[in-house]
Amino acid sequence: MHAAPRPDASFQDAFAAIAAQVERVLRGKRRAVHLSLVCLFAEGHLLIEDVPGVGKTSLAKAIARSIGGSWQRIQFTPDLLPSDVTGTSVWDRARGDFEFRPGGVFANVVLADEINRASPKTQSALLEAMEERQVTVDGRTHPLPAPFMVIATQNPIELEGTYPLPEAQLDRFLLRLRIGYPDRDAELAILDAHGTTEVSAEHLEPVTDAATIASWSRELTRVHLAPELKGYVVDLVDATRRHRDLLLGVSTRGALALQRAARAFAASVGRAYVVPDDVKALAPAVLEHRLILSPEALMRGVSAADVLASVLEHVPVPDTRRR
Repeated sequence: MHAAPRPDASFQDAFAAIAAQVERVLRGKRRAVHLSLVCLFAEGHLLIEDVPGVGKTSLAKAIARSIGGSWQRIQFTPDLLPSDVTGTSVWDRARGDFEFRPGGVFANVVLADEINRASPKTQSALLEAMEERQVTVDGRTHPLPAPFMVIATQNPIELEGTYPLPEAQLDRFLLRLRIGYPDRDAELAILDAHGTTEVSAEHLEPVTDAATIASWSRELTRVHLAPELKGYVVDLVDATRRHRDLLLGVSTRGALALQRAARAFAASVGRAYVVPDDVKALAPAVLEHRLILSPEALMRGVSAADVLASVLEHVPVPDTRRR
């Protein structure tokens, strides 16, 4: 069992303690765990695009358990209704009034499993929750708990019977990740542990609580981002808007997402300031899913990753050492 961080522990120590707990369940995927927690502290939502069986559900459950928060899993299917996600009002005969019954979205960590299998109407039920952190049912607004994080999954291989996520919804995900298969040593360790010393997410002990996570998230706005770096973020997103291979570049929401993620990433490694390498390291996970390729680029086999790599190569990196 891992000891809980001291009340005076630094953000880096607390972040490392949570990551260590999650890695007990998701072995051999340190970068995926790190970026998932960056997304949590940056008050964002995570889209995991990967094949079944690589630990997507375990990741969501382990994060929720490690922060002492609640979690819900919503299995998205073609017959899922918006009210199943947000909740519904039910007539209470004893009280003579309507009573609100919360849907699956009322939790600190919500796993929206195979989100692209539900109809667009049901997918859109998440939009208000993800952006405003509230849901409105029958004219009444109900706030969601803090922190609030949606971890949505979709299978990039099996596309039959799916509904592609619209650009408006993709833009609300702070990060998109691919967990991938573990390396050979990690997979051998998983096989050795199975049925003996295997640790499941249900057995994890919290190393902090949800209120502390929300408090840390608010403090991250104090991580210094030099004016030159803010200009670098704006130059990057502007370059995507003018790129010949793109039909649609990165929105202002995407620029804000990159700034928030960079601050959380810098704090997670013990820095009170952001450096250009933080922005460059996070750009693929934050920006790629916001790029819409032109038909000509698709015909030439160009990918969003290719375009972003070109943008990162050609946009000048500012020298912040003078400050």
